[in-house]
Amino acid sequence: MAKIKIVLAIVSTSTIFVQEFLSQYGYLALFLVFILEGAMLLYFAPSESLVPIAVVFLASSPAEYALVICIAVFGATIGQYSLFLVAKRIGRERLLKKKWFRVKESHLERFDGWFYQWGAIVIPISNTMFFTRGMLTVPAGLAKMGDKKFIVLSALGTLVFETILAVVALKLVTLW
Repeated sequence: MAKIKIVLAIVSTSTIFVQEFLSQYGYLALFLVFILEGAMLLYFAPSESLVPIAVVFLASSPAEYALVICIAVFGATIGQYSLFLVAKRIGRERLLKKKWFRVKESHLERFDGWFYQWGAIVIPISNTMFFTRGMLTVPAGLAKMGDKKFIVLSALGTLVFETILAVVALKLVTLW
């Protein structure tokens, strides 16, 4: 029970930080945060909270909601593509030695298995699922998937995921 309270406190504090960062720097901050999220370098806030927070605190019209989603998709896709290129160029062993890459080898092996079993279709599917977002980026890069194909599949999955989060956030706001 104590561990759950600690996790909730960290998530709450991180969410407050993101709210303040977004209110101060707006859409540029959102774009930069999503690049970090896509590259799997965002460890200070749960990525699933970013679009709902941005929709609530930055946007006030359908055009602004769409802008938040577009920024999220472009930023996350740039971040994922960056990680994809790193994996493609330096390979598995060197990537696993990087301090900033915090994915355990056992987890990477599991996602390698998904990629080799199901193929490229798992990229957009994984990008629409909690806790697996972006995890197929590295296996795709290691498999030397084509750049354009990866970008399209990554963006598609992110678009679906972020749109769902935005719609849920808007529905919850209207209920309150």
